[in-house]
Amino acid sequence: MKKLILLPLFVAASVYASSLGFNENRGVAPVTDKFYIKECASCHFAYQPGLLPERSWVKLMKNLENHFGTDATLEPQDNKKILNYLVDNSADKFTNYKRSAKINNSIGGDETPIAVTDTRYFIKKHREIRQNLITQKEVGSLSNCMACHTTADKGSYSERDINIPNYGKWEND
Repeated sequence: MKKLILLPLFVAASVYASSLGFNENRGVAPVTDKFYIKECASCHFAYQPGLLPERSWVKLMKNLENHFGTDATLEPQDNKKILNYLVDNSADKFTNYKRSAKINNSIGGDETPIAVTDTRYFIKKHREIRQNLITQKEVGSLSNCMACHTTADKGSYSERDINIPNYGKWEND
């Protein structure tokens, strides 16, 4: 008899906890596409698709001849393959990942940023970092995630994993 009562209570508690976000993944989905890694990470960090919404990835991939000052043009079939991966895993589709949802929610419907560094969420999270820590040669710019976020390649941008060169562990006082 106890089992008959406890099972529905357990199910109800699980559903309630899920609705509160207890089952959400905290970061962003890690990059899993080997072709994307091969093509994109040969020049820069393989940014997780969950860092930007679909419309941003579409805009970025349409203008690879001017990819942040570099010509990163791909063969049409390669461009389509990478775009499909980015779109299928974009921030507006992976809202079960907490950070992807927060980034996506920080972008207005009339905005289409092509860099995560241009999102309100990113700017808010990095506002306390002194400029000299960003521009030092070990970091270079805020787009160099791995310089400080030691687990960024795994999709985790947790403050406990931040280690800023020539500063140390980040403690948000």
